[in-house]
Amino acid sequence: MNNTTTQTDTLTKVKQILENYLIDKKLRKTPERFALLEAIYTRDDHFDAETLYVEMKVKNYKVSRATVYNTLDILQECKLVIKHQFGSKLARYEKSFGYQQHDHLICVECNKILEFCDPRIRNIQSMVEDIYGFKIDSHSLNFYGTCSEECAEKQRRKER
Repeated sequence: MNNTTTQTDTLTKVKQILENYLIDKKLRKTPERFALLEAIYTRDDHFDAETLYVEMKVKNYKVSRATVYNTLDILQECKLVIKHQFGSKLARYEKSFGYQQHDHLICVECNKILEFCDPRIRNIQSMVEDIYGFKIDSHSLNFYGTCSEECAEKQRRKER
């Protein structure tokens, strides 16, 4: 199966999840909500609400900032996006449907976010569940540092 087919299948599934959620909660099924969902699921990065708002405006969608924030809240509630606070006051989001658990490396200089997955973390999670009799649904692990020699040099200059 090629990437376009996979993306189309994923979009179909997430739209159905959103539609079912909106029906269940007796919320309106507006075209703006579905357009925002599609914009999110066609990107491959972490984004903030303002970036999403500007992207929608550039595409000539008539959405307000309130619609973007309200829709992001709804998408969090139905587990289609995850909200992160990566050490700054600016919340970042990422799509979550069909994505395996992963962790983050955050550059404190340029704010670049890298994702990684290490099976040893899953082993630790399983061990913690066994030891404490605790069912873990998800976790968040973020490492903060500098991402490149250029950013590391900027950091060293600041420390002098």
